[in-house]
Amino acid sequence: MYIETPAPPASARPEQALCAQTGADFFFPEPGSSVREAKRICGMCEMRPACLEYALANDERFGVWGGLSEKERHLLRRAERDGRPGR
Repeated sequence: MYIETPAPPASARPEQALCAQTGADFFFPEPGSSVREAKRICGMCEMRPACLEYALANDERFGVWGGLSEKERHLLRRAERDGRPGR
C-alpha cells in the first residue's frame, strides 16, 4: 500500500529526519501491526518535536508521527481540547 507523505513544516529539514532515511513502511504499518520500531526510530530523531507539531496542526490521522500513533495523537488532542495537560 502506498501512502503519500505530506510535506513537513517549513522550519523542519526533512533530510535530517530519521524517517526520511528509513522508509514509510515502519511509520505506516498495516492495520494491527506493531508500531514499536517506528516509535524507537522517532525516539532517536531530533526532528521529533517538529514532526509531532506538524501532525497535530494538520490533523494527520494515519501512521506514526513524532513518536505517537494515531490513537495517541487522538487522545492528546482530546486532552488538550478538554483543558487537560496533554504533553
